[in-house]
Amino acid sequence: MIEQQGHGADQAHETRRRRSGIVAFLVGLVATLAFFALFPGLPHVIDWGAILVSLAVGGLAREACRSWMARAAKKKDERM
Repeated sequence: MIEQQGHGADQAHETRRRRSGIVAFLVGLVATLAFFALFPGLPHVIDWGAILVSLAVGGLAREACRSWMARAAKKKDERM
């Protein structure tokens, strides 16, 4: 019974981590595209370079979010 509860908690944590990674990626992607589209002085054109940079920033945001969540889970486990 305890094993089932532990497995369910692990699955819930994994689902939460996956969803937050997706949200972080999308936020980074949209924020970078908005920067390239709206920042004064830039040509207000979304070209392939802007798309690639936006994808890279989204990936970095996702990894930062996953790292932050892993560090928070580690601290939580140490307290228990």
